[in-house]
Amino acid sequence: MESVGSIILYTIVALAMVVFSVLAVTTRKILRAATYLLFTLFAAACVYFMLDYEFLGAVQIAVYAGGIVVLFVFSILLTTHPGRNSEPLASKSRVLGAVASVAMLLVAGYALVSRCALFVAKPALETPTMQQIGESMMSTSEGGYLLPFEAISVLLLACIIGGVVIARKR
Repeated sequence: MESVGSIILYTIVALAMVVFSVLAVTTRKILRAATYLLFTLFAAACVYFMLDYEFLGAVQIAVYAGGIVVLFVFSILLTTHPGRNSEPLASKSRVLGAVASVAMLLVAGYALVSRCALFVAKPALETPTMQQIGESMMSTSEGGYLLPFEAISVLLLACIIGGVVIARKR
């Protein structure tokens, strides 16, 4: 049985993730949004550490919280004037957006409840070794992550080149 302290810590981290995620998408200042995203990614790393996945937690901090957010900040500073506020969004389809949000909330709630440990028996888990994680990450077979990894690296390279081209036009 889990201790009360770990449940309280998980609740605090989960609430921090929710609050910072909402702040990241609702703020009108883009640098603040990047900062809130950074806090959200740190909270995700905390969840990994709480699950005893030290490697994934370290990767989360090094790659996402470190590299990706810094890339976002540099892209923002190269392409925009961060002091300006953006205009409020005016949309005629707010009802459609609200319906889609409620539908996704119901789907996510169903997925959470159907997978929750209180309702489903936990399968026996084995801790993978570093070699197994590395082979899975660099595998091209089913369940491998080499192709998505390469696709994301090409996308990030295109973003960097686009930011430099836009910055040079000024």
